[in-house]
Amino acid sequence: MEIPKNHSPMRVAVVDDEPIACREIKKGLLRRTDFDIETFPDGESALKRMQDHSFDLILCDLKLPGIDGMTLLRTVKKRFPETQVIMITGHGSVDVAVQAIQSGAFHFVIKPVKTEELTSLSQRALETVRLIRETSALKKALFTQSREQYLIGHSPAMQKVMALIKKICSLNCNVLIMGESGTGKELTARALHFLGERRENPFIGFSCVGFTDELIANELFGHEKGAFTGAVDTKIGLLESSDKGTIFLDEVGLMPLTMQVKLLRFIQERSLIRVGGVTPIPVDVRLIAAGNSDLKQEVEQKKFREDLYFRLNVVSITLPPLRDRKEDIPLLIHHFIERYNHRFKKQITGIAPDALKTLKNYPFPGNVRELENIVERAVALSEKKVISCKDLPGDILDLTFTSLEDDAGWKSLEEVERDYILKVLEKTGFQKNRAADILKLPRTTLWRKMKSFHLD
Repeated sequence: MEIPKNHSPMRVAVVDDEPIACREIKKGLLRRTDFDIETFPDGESALKRMQDHSFDLILCDLKLPGIDGMTLLRTVKKRFPETQVIMITGHGSVDVAVQAIQSGAFHFVIKPVKTEELTSLSQRALETVRLIRETSALKKALFTQSREQYLIGHSPAMQKVMALIKKICSLNCNVLIMGESGTGKELTARALHFLGERRENPFIGFSCVGFTDELIANELFGHEKGAFTGAVDTKIGLLESSDKGTIFLDEVGLMPLTMQVKLLRFIQERSLIRVGGVTPIPVDVRLIAAGNSDLKQEVEQKKFREDLYFRLNVVSITLPPLRDRKEDIPLLIHHFIERYNHRFKKQITGIAPDALKTLKNYPFPGNVRELENIVERAVALSEKKVISCKDLPGDILDLTFTSLEDDAGWKSLEEVERDYILKVLEKTGFQKNRAADILKLPRTTLWRKMKSFHLD
C-alpha cells in the first residue's frame, strides 16, 4: 500500500513584532529551502490567516503585542495539533523553556539565532509534520482496507453477521465468536476492533492451543524479574500490552481449566498480577474469544467452566460455514484473485465456469481459509488469464457426487464431508497430521470431526 507524497512547499509562518527580525528569518530560510513563508506582526493576524489556510510550522517570538507567544502556541496546538511551533525569544529562562515544551512547542530558541541552526530545526519540525500525516494516512488506508477485506459476502447469513458486527463494534462488552475452523473468526474479531472506538489502540491475538498453564500465564499476564529461573527482566504480558485496545483469544475452549480460573478472575476484577508479582495492575481491555460450535457441549461435559462461558458470551456471533453460503463463493474467489494477482504479479481475470461449478459442489471442510489456499495455488500455477479445472488440486477433482433424477439419491452435505475426510484419511494411511495438511484444517479440528463422524 502506497501513501501519496505531498510535493507542495511546506507552509511556514514567522510571527514577530519586529519587521527586521521577520525579514531576516524569512531571508535566511529561503536561502536554503523552498518553504512558502508568510510573516505576521502579531498573533491575532496569524490566527486569522490560519482560518483560511493553516501552516505546517510557526516560528514565533515569545513577546508579542496582544496575545503573547505562549498563548498563541497553546491556541495553535489546540486548533491545529499537527502544526509545529518553534519559540524564539531574547529573554529566555529554563522555566519558560520547560513551559513552552510542555505546551507543545517543538523547540525553544534564544536570540540571536544562527540561520543554520534555525534552518535545521525548521527542517526537523517539518519532517515531523510529514511523518504525522503519513502515519495518519496509513491508518486511514488500513482502516478502509480492513472494512473491505474483513466483511465479504452478500448471502443472508453473512449480512446478518455484518449487521450484528456494526451494532456491537463500539460496545465494550465481551464477545464470543463461534464457528468452524477457517470461517473467519479472527477476521471478525479484527472487524469488531477496527470498526469500533478502540481502533487506534492495540489489537493482539493469542491462540490457546498447545500451551501449558505456565506458558499461557506467562504470555497473558507477564512476569516480574526473578519470578523464576531465567526471568532476568520484567516481561509485560499480552493483556497488559492490550490496554485500551482488544485482545482476541482463539480456541479458548482448549485453554486448561486452571488458566480458565485465572482468566475468569481477570474478567471480574479487570486487573492482573504478573507471575511472581503482588501488585494488581488495572487493565482496560475488550476481550473477544473464539471457539468451535461444540463449546456449549464442552461446558455440559465439565471441560469448560460454565461461569467463564457466560462471562465471555455476553454477545455471541455465529459464523456460517462456507457450505451454507455458497452464493458467496464467486465473490470470495474474485477477492482472492485480486489479492494474489498483486502478490504474484499475475493478471488472472477470472475463473472458468466448469472450475467455478466444481468449487461450488465442493463441501469445503476448511471453509474460507481452504478456498483462499485453493485460489492462491491456482493463481500461482495458472499459465492463462482464466483459472481452469487443471489449476485446481487433484483431490477436489477426484471428488464426485451422486447425480440421480430422484432426490432420494442425493447425499447430505454432512455425509459428503464425512466421505471426503474418510477418503483423505485412507489415502494418507490415517496419518492425521498429513490429512490435516491436505484438508487445510488444524489438527484439533480434524480430530473433533473424526470423533463426530465416528472415524477415530
